Amino acid sequence: MKKNNYGSKKNNQKPQQRVSNFDPRPKGKEEYAKVNGGVFVYSKPVTVAELSKAINVPAPAIIKFLFLQGKLVTINQLLDDDSIGNVCLEYDYDFKKEKLVDEEHFEDIEIVDDPASLKERPPVVTVMGHVDHGKTTLIDSIRNSRIVDTEAGGISQNIGAYQKDVGGKKITFIDTPGHAAFTAMRSRGASVTDIVVLVVAADDGVMPQTLEAIDHAKAAGVPIIVAINKMDMPGANPRKVIEELMAHDVIAEEYGGDVIVTKISAKTGQGISDLLENIVLKAEMLELKANPSRYAIGTVLEAQLDKGEGPKATLLVQNGSLNAGDYVVVGETYGKVRRMTNEYRAVLKTAGPSTPVSVIGLSSVPSAGDRFMAFPEERQAKEIAEKRKEAKTIASRGGSAALSLSDLNALVNAGKIQDINIVVKADSDGTAQALKANLEKMSTDSIKVHVLSASAGAISDNDVLLASASGAFIYGFNVRPDARVRQKAEENHVEIRLHKIIYELLDEMELAMKGMVKVEKVEKILGQAEIRHIYKISKVGTIGGSYVTSGLMKAGSKVRLLRNGVVIYEGTLGSLKRFKDDAKEVKEGYECGLTIDGYNDIKEGDIVEGYEMVDKEAA
Repeated sequence: MKKNNYGSKKNNQKPQQRVSNFDPRPKGKEEYAKVNGGVFVYSKPVTVAELSKAINVPAPAIIKFLFLQGKLVTINQLLDDDSIGNVCLEYDYDFKKEKLVDEEHFEDIEIVDDPASLKERPPVVTVMGHVDHGKTTLIDSIRNSRIVDTEAGGISQNIGAYQKDVGGKKITFIDTPGHAAFTAMRSRGASVTDIVVLVVAADDGVMPQTLEAIDHAKAAGVPIIVAINKMDMPGANPRKVIEELMAHDVIAEEYGGDVIVTKISAKTGQGISDLLENIVLKAEMLELKANPSRYAIGTVLEAQLDKGEGPKATLLVQNGSLNAGDYVVVGETYGKVRRMTNEYRAVLKTAGPSTPVSVIGLSSVPSAGDRFMAFPEERQAKEIAEKRKEAKTIASRGGSAALSLSDLNALVNAGKIQDINIVVKADSDGTAQALKANLEKMSTDSIKVHVLSASAGAISDNDVLLASASGAFIYGFNVRPDARVRQKAEENHVEIRLHKIIYELLDEMELAMKGMVKVEKVEKILGQAEIRHIYKISKVGTIGGSYVTSGLMKAGSKVRLLRNGVVIYEGTLGSLKRFKDDAKEVKEGYECGLTIDGYNDIKEGDIVEGYEMVDKEAA
């Protein structure tokens, strides 16, 4: 029999309660429910006979009661949740349905600690912002180190995690190479950050990656502290930065908002102490606590294969304490913590909540964002890791983590949808904001529409990452993803819906929210070709000397002309030639000459995308 001792340490302490929904009963025992003190607790559908026995009410009485409610049931019939609830209330029982969590899905375990065992823990702070706005230099200034000197071109290439003591209280900082890593962790269910410090250069202002960082922080529900950096520069204009942030719903306290803004210079050290004090203040308001007297659970920040030491991972302990010698399951791998060091490479015997550590001893290299948990026995850890690996393999063959329009349609019809997340990209910012406003107006009492990001420009990798992490789909208006982004969307199971008429996009969304959408025809992308040379021939028009970069170009197919990811023209492929000969199709990796019917304003660097409309089944 397996014991539910994952929460207890290997000492004489009284075991802590580990979870409220973990089922410690031996496999195969047909015990589906129990009644404790007038509360009927169940985890699976129960039959009339099982409910009768559990609440000590004759089965015929339950059958009669449900019959009078308009439900005809038999003694061996499984009851739905509504029927179970109605019967319990009729016979003066409260009821509660518990979610069973298998041990291999430890990231879903609901941790319930005795309040007396909880201790204050350091806040975990992620530093984000536009490239070259001074993120790593800020960390350097806080730590009095020179990390930036070791980085290629002064740009962060990996995730670094560091701790700083401020007035007797520690702060854990995570320096990321961008919001992509932050989002990759969140897409695996790892909420590692308590506070985001958004670094904005006072002489540069709000830039594209600044906006993307804001979108990702908001989608994660993480409070933001703004650090206006480079105040020592001649062109510093903090007022302009604050006003630009206000346009994106980041409202400073001085303007009636709840966002703390600190003016700093990471280079000279100006304002750094104020920033640290504000982080401590925000952490106190969040009342961050954890239980150090349990087996550790946390997240992988980064991992690599070291030539001398083998698989090596930087772990962030989020609850409990990790000890040298503990057995851990990390993602789909496992191992024993043979050695554990901090950011200064000092060897540690134990690491408490919010502590980043580097460990060796794993059987293989995990991925950033993977969850880890310590277990009491190697056999147990190995068995759980194998189950997780098998489950991931099965899941990779199956469905989507993000929401598609057909998923939305089905969930609405089943009454199971409450929130819809959308990423909007359009050919202009005005159109993007108009779409955002109209989509969010569609929210009802039961279904809320959240536009996580609405911006101008081509659909990018970061849009796909945001959608994947947030269970969203992407609406593109007069913009297109390139082949690489489309492939990334397919790998992450993110649906991209493309439109060129606003009311059609809004009508589609409205029908989907009513569970009435019908998608009979879908667009199948044939391929893309890049215009590399322009030839103008009288009586023929403009010919694009092209190179097929993906898929194939097919004579007579529908095409659209893209310039910087924005749709310039849609029409039909006029002619397609290989050298002087007409061609039915030209495949990836080959050159061709092409024309577009009725359109001659093509330019070098333009992308011609071929597509056709097919039945959904054929797509």
